[in-house]
Amino acid sequence: MEIRPIHTKADYKAALREVSAYFDNEPEPGTPDGDRFEVLLTLVEAYEAKHYSIDLPDPVEAIKFRMEQGGLTPKDLVPAIGRQNRVYEILARKPPLTLNMIWRLHEKFGIPAESLIRPTKLSAAT
Repeated sequence: MEIRPIHTKADYKAALREVSAYFDNEPEPGTPDGDRFEVLLTLVEAYEAKHYSIDLPDPVEAIKFRMEQGGLTPKDLVPAIGRQNRVYEILARKPPLTLNMIWRLHEKFGIPAESLIRPTKLSAAT
């Protein structure tokens, strides 16, 4: 099993071609093909993280995304944020999230804490 690090875009494309062949018929873990597949996936993920990283959304965008995903309304956020008027203020980017809000949003709605602790983009109105 000769596997090399992915240094160039050509290396990356070659690794993707090889990995994609395994997706239709994923090998059993612990087999030589399974080990190769796992190592190649790790290399591809590391290369993508370095060269194609995607920034996390700001907290309000993360909340809005979860609301859209789960069909949630501002009223559904009351247990995590506080009164409904506070929910609307947060969604309008008026006050920042508190640590307690961040924790409750993460716990109740599964919003990644990494997204919730980022600085909020200021609205055009402020």
